[in-house]
Amino acid sequence: MSATGWIRERFAGPTPGAAPGATGTWPRTALSLPFIGMALVAVLDYFTDAAVTVEPALTAVPALAAVVSRRTWYPLAIGLCTEAAAFLMAFHNEVLGESVHGATVFAIVLVAVIGWVSATLRLRQEKALADAQLVASIARRVLLRPVPERVGTVRAAVHYEAAAAHARIGGDLYEVVNTRHGVRAVVGDVRGKGLGAVETAAAVLGAFREAAHQEPALDRVAGWLAVSLDRALHENDHPGVEEEFVTLVLIGVRPDGTAEIVNCGHPAPLLLRGGEPVRQLELAETVPPLGVLDPADVRPPVHRIPLRRGDRVLLFTDGVIEARDRAGAFYPLADRLPRCADGSPVDVLQRLHEDVVRHVGRQLGDDAAMLLLQYDPPVPPGAHLPHQNGLAAQPRS
Repeated sequence: MSATGWIRERFAGPTPGAAPGATGTWPRTALSLPFIGMALVAVLDYFTDAAVTVEPALTAVPALAAVVSRRTWYPLAIGLCTEAAAFLMAFHNEVLGESVHGATVFAIVLVAVIGWVSATLRLRQEKALADAQLVASIARRVLLRPVPERVGTVRAAVHYEAAAAHARIGGDLYEVVNTRHGVRAVVGDVRGKGLGAVETAAAVLGAFREAAHQEPALDRVAGWLAVSLDRALHENDHPGVEEEFVTLVLIGVRPDGTAEIVNCGHPAPLLLRGGEPVRQLELAETVPPLGVLDPADVRPPVHRIPLRRGDRVLLFTDGVIEARDRAGAFYPLADRLPRCADGSPVDVLQRLHEDVVRHVGRQLGDDAAMLLLQYDPPVPPGAHLPHQNGLAAQPRS
């Protein structure tokens, strides 16, 4: 570290780079604004009647420096320059001995020191926020692992948006795994927010990652999750444990292309099949969210549908369909999905998210997760791939 850097660290506090995700950072050209303001005051004073002084307006210059710069020493440096300008103006106007000059000098010093203190505190808060965001990002990668583009016989994509402005993780959960029973996925929503919701989501995801491989029947996977959730809630024993529950939907895509769906109080998935209207995969019978019934009573029915190549199944949380515009209208996901259906699963979810944001016109008020699975089994070498579902079939590596 240079001598100047050492001095700044000891006397001016930390000077980190831009905090991840920070908004409203001024461009470097904004550093010239204090000098422009100082020059404007000097010009105004030069063309003003000598009986009237505008020297006190210089006190705004170090305050402006504290606003436009992330360097804590900058308000002090501008304060020194402003003091020099104040003495030159007072000498020119022959008011060095006047009380207005003395008051201006004192005010400039005071504002520069206040600017230094405020810049130091702001940078420390930004550093703390950046550290918290880093921890949240690491926790998200551990809890909500990235979904690969190809998982067994499906292509997959996920989009997750936490409701909190600077959060990276919330109460929604998702996972896709490839097992000997086929591809299995879960999307769920934990009641509530905050650390308790994250702990509950972690318990459910940990149980799913184990049960999806061990249990051949999808309804028994749901039962496994119910037992794990019940144990986790009572082990944590946090306030309101009796009111905690998790809505979720499980889907399994067997090697023969049959999709199995289990719904526990969650919004029904949507099936997008080329040339056909969007179909809501409502089950004839569902069970309440996990945590409502005794785990021994969780015996959800399994709904089965055959998938064709190119079929897409969208799983989502209620943060998407309950997103309201300024008039209070919910986002019509089933109507908007076909408009966003071109391209890869990643492209589809990105367009859907942008459409939701346009509908709402502001940041979402709830966590929102979307998981899109496209049935696309690998093509054996030399095999002919016909056109199906109105989609132009493309050979894939």
